Amino acid sequence: QVQLVESGGGLVQPGGSLRLSCAASGRIRSLYVMGWYRQAPGKQRELVATITSGGSTNYADFVKGRFTLSRDNGKNTVYLQMNSLKPEDTAVYYCNLGQSVANYWGQGTQVTVSS
Repeated sequence: QVQLVESGGGLVQPGGSLRLSCAASGRIRSLYVMGWYRQAPGKQRELVATITSGGSTNYADFVKGRFTLSRDNGKNTVYLQMNSLKPEDTAVYYCNLGQSVANYWGQGTQVTVSS
């Protein structure tokens, strides 16, 4: 089993920044993909950014140039630095870790961008 603990959501004004953290613990295999998805009210969950165990990153087009995903291997933690936030970034952000045997989700953290 793998546990994911998220933190860092909140309320921010348009143009502001937030940093989300996701700490993984448990039976983490050597090969995995870890990252963030988001779900706005009335919409499907969508990919935001992911990083592989080899360090390759993938970003959704709507966050390129604004969001940066990084990782601390020693802490099994990924960070999503979100800059230039827009009202349309408002959503519940979910951490995800995918391995060959299973797919794990965090509990979600609310990000609200509003003036």
